[in-house]
Amino acid sequence: MGFAGTPSAVDVKHLPRMPGDARGRFLFAAIDRATRWVYLEVHAGKAARVAAGFLKHLIDKAPFAIKKVLTDTGQEFTDRFCATGERKPTGRHPFDQLCAEHAIEHRLTQPYTPKTNGMIERFNGRICEVLKSTRFRSAQELEQTLLRYARVYNHRILQKALGHISPVQALKDWQAKRPELFKKRVCNLAGLDTA
Repeated sequence: MGFAGTPSAVDVKHLPRMPGDARGRFLFAAIDRATRWVYLEVHAGKAARVAAGFLKHLIDKAPFAIKKVLTDTGQEFTDRFCATGERKPTGRHPFDQLCAEHAIEHRLTQPYTPKTNGMIERFNGRICEVLKSTRFRSAQELEQTLLRYARVYNHRILQKALGHISPVQALKDWQAKRPELFKKRVCNLAGLDTA
């Protein structure tokens, strides 16, 4: 993700525990800085293998080649930090291995500075509003609501920072200008494309 050298932002957020759920779930989300396109998944855990699986799905689902990823310093994303501070990465962390395998530059935010990853933090704020304004009967209902919200966000919510167009329209505009950056055709929701 990230056109013209801008990295995508990836983060994980703890979701509230739902009735019948033994423990809470985690929302993994990625947002492209150039187009505001988002991809998200809900998982039962946030281990390194889960984060790497999310990245693998992101690589498969994104309509463009991902070149750079920006994450926080959580253990699910890197082993560059430990109780004694920063250290050299081992090269064995699943997320870092997948980045290397796909020639993706993995950048880290400064520890304890969430504003460095502000775009994904703002998106997480939108998710918090959805969580506050909706009552869910099950974890499945919560997950389906979040997935529907991502579709609406990508296709229907106009972004001021993009000149009042949707993320999908921004993707289509980028694809028209720089088709070599894309591996799939960008389409609107089901129905006739307007552009």
